[in-house]
Parts: sequence; structure tokens; C-alpha cells
Amino acid sequence: MADETATVASTGITVQIVTPVGEVYNESNIELAVVNTQGGQIGIMRKHVPLLAALTINELLVKSNGQMDTLAVNGGIAEFSNDLLTIVADSAETSDNIDVTRAEGAKERAEARIAHAQSDHNDAELKRARVALMRAVNRIHVAAIRQGK
Repeated sequence: MADETATVASTGITVQIVTPVGEVYNESNIELAVVNTQGGQIGIMRKHVPLLAALTINELLVKSNGQMDTLAVNGGIAEFSNDLLTIVADSAETSDNIDVTRAEGAKERAEARIAHAQSDHNDAELKRARVALMRAVNRIHVAAIRQGK
């Protein structure tokens, strides 16, 4: 029994994503996870050196059984050690859970907020609106990958 557990554990890494609303993703036997950090893109496989990195608003790629899955991750922190990648994100969604219509509405609202903030010369609101736009575009992009676009 112990040999079986060791064999399963040694075939890949575990990827766990948590947000303020709870666990979004938890899968084992992942061959490769590609995270986008503030320092650049990092591919993580079994036996990777320990890592702690701040994430950008971008996609997370996860390869398992030869299939690539994509998740929208909106900032946060990634920690990797002992073949466990833990991502604590501001928000995250699997590609099949993204409501594209809602994301497109969020994009339009963010664009309107940007225009308004620029006309008012409100730098703080402009920064918040740009982050909202990046999140919406990221969600739309990840959903489009899932649909093969």
C-alpha cells in the first residue's frame, strides 16, 4: 500500500488554488504548471526548487494527462515546495466556469470608468479601473482558449 502511494505522489505535482471565497482548484498528478509572476513566466514540474512569487493578472496553464487546462488567476502569491503548488489569489476561475457575457460587461464598465477617470484626472480611480479591465480581459482570454479561439 505504501508503495502505491509513493508511486502516485511521484508522478507529478499537486496544484491548489484558494481565494477569499474558498478553494477554486485542487488537482494532483499535474505534469506541468506555468505561472505568470511579476518576474516573468515560470514552468513548475516535479522536484522544482522551492519558490515564492507574486503573481500577475494572467492565465495559469496546467498540463495533466497530456491535456492543457487554463485558469484565469487575478493576482496573488504562488508558493511551491515538496511538489505542492499553492496559489493564494485575489480571485481565480477555471475556464469552464467563466461567464463570458458577464466578463464582457465588466470589460465595458472598466473601459467607461477609465474614460471617466481620465477626463476627471483621477489617478487613483484610473489605476483601479485599469486593474478591473485587466481582470476582465484575462477572463475573456481564458474562456476563448477553452473554446479554441
